Parts: sequence; structure tokens; C-alpha cells
Amino acid sequence: MIILVINSGSSSLKYQVRDGEDILAEGLVERIGEAEVPDHAAALDRVDREVAEALGDRAIDAVGHRVVHGGERFSEPVLIDNEITRAIERLNPLAPLHNPAAVTGIRAITRKWPDLPQVAVFDTAFHRTLPEYAWRYALPDELYRRHGIRRYGFHGTSHAYVARGAAGLLGVEAFTGVIAHLGNGASVTAVRDGMSVDTSMGFTPLEGLVMGSRSGDVDPSILLFLLREGYSEQELNELLNRNSGLKGLTGTNDMRSVTEAAESGDATARTAIDVASYRLAKYVGGYHVAVEGAQALVFTAGIGENAGAFRSAVVARLGALGLELDEKRNAERSRDARVISSTASAFPVLVVPTDEEAAIAEATAAVVNGP
Repeated sequence: MIILVINSGSSSLKYQVRDGEDILAEGLVERIGEAEVPDHAAALDRVDREVAEALGDRAIDAVGHRVVHGGERFSEPVLIDNEITRAIERLNPLAPLHNPAAVTGIRAITRKWPDLPQVAVFDTAFHRTLPEYAWRYALPDELYRRHGIRRYGFHGTSHAYVARGAAGLLGVEAFTGVIAHLGNGASVTAVRDGMSVDTSMGFTPLEGLVMGSRSGDVDPSILLFLLREGYSEQELNELLNRNSGLKGLTGTNDMRSVTEAAESGDATARTAIDVASYRLAKYVGGYHVAVEGAQALVFTAGIGENAGAFRSAVVARLGALGLELDEKRNAERSRDARVISSTASAFPVLVVPTDEEAAIAEATAAVVNGP
């Protein structure tokens, strides 16, 4: 099947056309809402022209959408109809930066290609297997019942894809271990027998690890203090989501720049690496317990796949677990899944590249083709 994978943002539309493992076309339409591209319908017109040029006489068979939030309802990909679209829209308050854009993309494609099957693939779905003791916050139950305040987890499409890849590399039927998805957004997941049992992101993608511009875990009382000091809701949102993390500590959210500065002796950059690697190592240790003994620690996504120095900083803090890298393997640059630990390591450390577009295309084909 030829699948068009759509990742709709509020002012951008990223797409990829796949036929199995083959990428036939891909691109990004930006500045949606400005004069040149007034709306998502105009963005799709551009995508249509670019895809038609790439496909020639061939046609798209189905569309797969990345949808960030599926709430408690969606635990697997679903074929989209009007009721599903409205259900995704009702989740807008839980993902106000992402779900509205996904709904806009779905409706734009429905108007343009009304007979084309569309499938929603949810970032939260993989984490629907979290036990209640992992997803509950210690807050009054009314907040959960009335407002849905609980831990949902994100990056699930990537974590599920990488868990399958790790299982294949290890030669096991189902993976048990810890996956660190490290990009500008970052999360770590405990996987037992192929299922998510805990994850670092919570009610929103802000919880957990130190990220490019997000703070990760902070004492909630800091927010109360800043409110009393005169900060507005919007200022707190900007602070925590756009001006914290590596950017807050160093002035840049680019891990490559931070690593280079640290290697050149910049004390501020060194501190940032220490803070981020320590936070991740704490989660890895906890999740080793959560899965009752990991088969492997897996690094993935942009930083996880490419930043050997940061991987080394993390694993150096995990000596108590018996982990040890082979520094030559760790320094290699490759797009292949591979083992980077030494033979003396208590269990393997892996790099498994993620491919969320491939995962969405696979899920879309499976839903459209049926069981």
C-alpha cells in the first residue's frame, strides 16, 4: 500500500509517502496561516502537487495521522470517521498545541479526498497498559473524574517501534527493558514483555527528563511561588516549556552545541550535561526495578542515536547496575541497530533508530487491511 503519513502542526504540515520500507516522497510545509499558505487546505494542495509529481500514475491508498493525545479512549490506531474526529477534538484541552492541528489536518483531507481511508495513530496509545499505581497522581479523585488529570505518557509510537526493534536485535519474542527516547523532547519508558508499565512524561509532555527547552520534573511549589511573585499563566507556560531545560541552563537547546562547549571546558555546559545525565540515570535505575530486571537499556531518537558523549555520561552513572560501554562501538556513527556495551556489561546497551513515520504507515496499513 502507498501510505501518506501526515504530522499536522498549528502552522506546519510534515508529510511522508511510503510504500512499505520505501520512502517515495517527503516534505514540510511551513508558515501555514500566512499569505502564501493561508490554511491547511492550501498546504494540502501543495502536498498534492509534490506527491503527484513523485508518484506519477500511482495513487495514495490511505492516510495515517500522528495524533498526540488519545486520552483514555484510544488504546490502538483507529479508522477515522466523523465520530472519531469529534472524539479527538474533545481531547483538545489535554493537548491544546497538538490535537487541534491534527483535527484540522484530518478535516482538510476529508474535504479534499472524501473517499480516502484515514487512520489515527496515537502517541499515548502504547502507554494505556500502565497500571493504575503508575498513572495515578496523589491528588483528590475528583480531579481525575472531572478533568482527566492522570499520567498519560507520550512518544508511544516511537517507544513501541523501538521495543520491537530491540526484541529483534536481542532475539527475544517480547522486549523487557528501558528505552530512552532523547530528542528536543525526551522521555524514558519501562517496558515489560513488550508493554509499557511506566513512563516519564505524564499529564503533559512537560514531566520527566531535562529536555531541549522543557524543564522536566520540578517542585510544584515553585509555580505557586512564582504566581505569588507576579508571574502570569502565560509567563509560566513560556518559562517551563520554551525557556527551561538545556536552554534555561546554557542559553541553547541544541545538545551538540552544549556537548562541544562542555568538551571545550565550559563549566555551565558541563553542569547542564551533568544535570541531564543524572536525571536520566535516576529514571533508568528506577525503571530497571519497575520491569523486574532489564534485558537491555536502549537509546533512540536524535540525541539518543547520535550523541555518543551524552550516552557515555549516562552509562557512567549506572555502574551500580553493572553497565559498561565499549567506547569504540559507542563512538561509531551508524543508522543500524547495534550493541554499544562491552562484553563485561551486566546487560546490553543498545542503539535502535526510531522511525515514527514507518510505524504510522505500518499501523495505517494494518487498520485499513483489517485483521
